[in-house]
Amino acid sequence: MKTRAITAFFFTIVMLSSIFLGGYTFTAFYLVLSIAALLEFFKLIKTSGIRPHRNIAVGVAALIFLMTAGYHYLQFETKYMLLIVPLIFSVFISELYKKDKIPFANISYTFIGFVYVTVPFCFFYSLGFILNTYSYNFHLPLSFLLMLWASDTGAYLFGSKFGKTRLFERHSPKKSWEGFFGGMLTCVLVAYFTSIYFTEIGFMVWAGMAVLIVCFGTLGDLVESMLKRSLDVKDSGSFLPGHGGLLDRFDGLLIGAPVVYAYLYLILH
Repeated sequence: MKTRAITAFFFTIVMLSSIFLGGYTFTAFYLVLSIAALLEFFKLIKTSGIRPHRNIAVGVAALIFLMTAGYHYLQFETKYMLLIVPLIFSVFISELYKKDKIPFANISYTFIGFVYVTVPFCFFYSLGFILNTYSYNFHLPLSFLLMLWASDTGAYLFGSKFGKTRLFERHSPKKSWEGFFGGMLTCVLVAYFTSIYFTEIGFMVWAGMAVLIVCFGTLGDLVESMLKRSLDVKDSGSFLPGHGGLLDRFDGLLIGAPVVYAYLYLILH
């Protein structure tokens, strides 16, 4: 518990600093973080004997993230995103030169890495620009993280105290419906206090965001548990002492961020 507490303290400081120190720091931090999470994903997958195209994937992931940033900062036209297409499909050509008995498994997991890790981080990053496409605002990324943490904390506290009804025992034996609704309560409370300080969005929109974060953040946790169980591993990595790997800490973001972005974009634009 001491190791977990120390790690959580410094992890929280770093995360909040990356948001408060401006758009360029936010961009650099999440570029590095998204690539580190992708590398952890590939390392995890390699334990099953599958060999994703790591080098190509890292190059493509960096380009996808940087072009997303370029769209916001340099006002790139979205058509330039098409430049990524030939680089992505170079995975097929590269596989021709590898002597492997499962070529399409290697190709498939390379693409899954983009979809499961890189794209969600781009959606989370774009929350910083959803209020003004070309100007960074920390309110929504900060609120997303605070609500996600509130959901996790509430689910843990209520689940530990009242949890009896299993939520999805096959993939996560410890999760309960009591914990889920406890997380919902704490998340909506955070949404209420958020609406007091960040008034550009009404409370009902914040509350809707909270509900989505709890629902899809929980599903993200279950998806990552399903991945680890399929590979017979306990943690996705050891990057964060006492907490596991990056995927263990950002599993809720990976499924929740794209859904929350779509929700807010449809409402605010």
